[in-house]
Amino acid sequence: MKIGFDNQKYLSMQSAHIMERLSKFGSKLYLEFGGKLFDDYHASRVLPGFAPDSKVRMLMELKDKAEIVIAINAGDIEKNKVRGDLGITYDLDVLRLIDAFRGAGLYVGSVVLTQYRGQSAADAFQARLQSLGVRTFRHYPIEGYPANVEKIVSEEGYGRKDYIETQRPIVVVTAPGPGSGKMATCLSQLYHENKRGVQAGYAKFETFPIWNLPLRHPVNLAYEAATADLDDVNMIDPYHLEAYGETTVNYNRDVEIFPVLAAIFQSIYGRCPYKSPTDMGVNMAGNCIVDDGACVEASRQEIIRRYYGAMCVERQGLSGPEAAAKIRLLMNQAGVTEHDRAAVAPALELAEATGAPAAALELPDGRIVTGKTSRLLGASSALLLNALKVLGSIPDEVHLISPVVIEPIQHLKVEHLGNHNPRLHTDEVLIALSISAATNPTAELAMQQLDKLRGAEAHSSVILSSVDTGVFRKLGVNLTCEPRYQTKKLFHK
Repeated sequence: MKIGFDNQKYLSMQSAHIMERLSKFGSKLYLEFGGKLFDDYHASRVLPGFAPDSKVRMLMELKDKAEIVIAINAGDIEKNKVRGDLGITYDLDVLRLIDAFRGAGLYVGSVVLTQYRGQSAADAFQARLQSLGVRTFRHYPIEGYPANVEKIVSEEGYGRKDYIETQRPIVVVTAPGPGSGKMATCLSQLYHENKRGVQAGYAKFETFPIWNLPLRHPVNLAYEAATADLDDVNMIDPYHLEAYGETTVNYNRDVEIFPVLAAIFQSIYGRCPYKSPTDMGVNMAGNCIVDDGACVEASRQEIIRRYYGAMCVERQGLSGPEAAAKIRLLMNQAGVTEHDRAAVAPALELAEATGAPAAALELPDGRIVTGKTSRLLGASSALLLNALKVLGSIPDEVHLISPVVIEPIQHLKVEHLGNHNPRLHTDEVLIALSISAATNPTAELAMQQLDKLRGAEAHSSVILSSVDTGVFRKLGVNLTCEPRYQTKKLFHK
C-alpha cells in the first residue's frame, strides 16, 4: 500500500493549530469533535498513512490542557440506537468511550444528555452514570430552534440548559454518533460562560470534507458516500468565497446553519468571530497529504466498498434504495464501477463454477486468493486458511487443521448446540488453528501470518454472517459482499 499521508506532521500541525485558535479567544475553547476519535478507520482507508487513533494521539499532546465532554441524545437512548460499526447501543458506547479516554490518560469531565424530555431510559442511564461517579447534565429542547434566535439566546433557551462545569481551557465535545447535539452543547456553554464573564470561543474539528481539496476530489466524494444515509452533500462554502475570494469545501448542514450561528454569536458577544463555516474549522488534514495519487486511488476503492455496503443494507431491509443510488452517482463522478474492485470477479467466477458461495481476497501485495464452500468449511473460512497458506508459503495440499479436529467441532455444533450448518465459521477456524499450532509447527507458521492480512480486500458472493464479518473487521480486512443471501429463508442470523 502506498503511503499518501504524513501522520507525524498531522499530529504536530493539528495540535499547534488548536492552541493557536485558543489564543484568539482567551481562556477557554469549546472544540466540537466530529467523526470518530479512537477508531477512524474511514480516514485511515482514504488517507493511507493516517493512523485510526491519530485524533486521540493529537489530544494526548494537549492532555494537560484538555478535558472531554461526551454528548448523547436522550432520544437515541430511548430508541436503543446502535452504532453500526461496533454493533453496540449509543449508551454503551458512551461507557466504552469513557474507559478508552481514561485508558489513554485523558480527563473525562462529564456526560450531557441532550434533547432531554423526561425519557425513562435516559433517567436510568443518568442514574447509572452517577452511580459510577460520572457527572451528568441535562440539556432540554428549545421550541423554535434554530430559527428563533431571540428565544434561543435567553434564559428560556440556553439559560434553561444545565451549565456544564469544566476545569480546563480546551473542552472537547464529542459523541458516539451524529445527531447527538455537540454543536448545541458548545453554544449553550458559550452563553453560560459569557454570563459568568469568561472569554470562551468555539471551533469545529471535522476531518471531512477536507476544506482545501477540490469539491469533486475522490477523498471528499468518499465522505459523501460514507454519509449517504444522512443526506450530507459537499458544497462550495459561499460565505468563504464572498469574504475572501477563496474556494473552499464544506458540507450542506454547516453552510445552511451558518446564518443562524452568526446570529447566535452576535446575540451572545455583540459580534460574530467568523465570516464563514470554513473559518470555524481547525482541520489540518489536507495540508498533510504527501501523495495525492495514493489518496485518490484509496478513496475510489472506499466509494466502491460503500456502494456494496449500501446494497447489502437495502437487501437486508434496513434502508431504502436511496443511499445506494446516491453512491452509484458518486462512483460515476469518481470514474469507477463495482468491477474495479479486484476481488469481485474471482469470487463470482468461483461461485458460478461451483454452484455454491465463494469468496476472494486481494492481499496487500496484489496477489489474489480464493476460497470455496466445502463439506467442512464455509467459503470465508476456506479463504482465510488459503490466504494464510499463501502468506506463509505453505503448500496448498497441506492441512493446517486436520479433519480429525474439525469433525468433532461439527458434531458439537449440530448435535449439542442445535446448529443446522455444520461448516465452521471463521472464528471457529481460528480457534481450531490456534489449538493445532500448539503441536503443529505449520499451523503455528500460519498463525504468524495473521497480521499480514491487515489492509487486504475481500469479497464474498453472498452476505456473510455477523460472526464472519466481525472476524474480518478485527483482522483489518476490508470486506464487501454481493447483496444476496445463500438461502431464500426470511430469517438470517
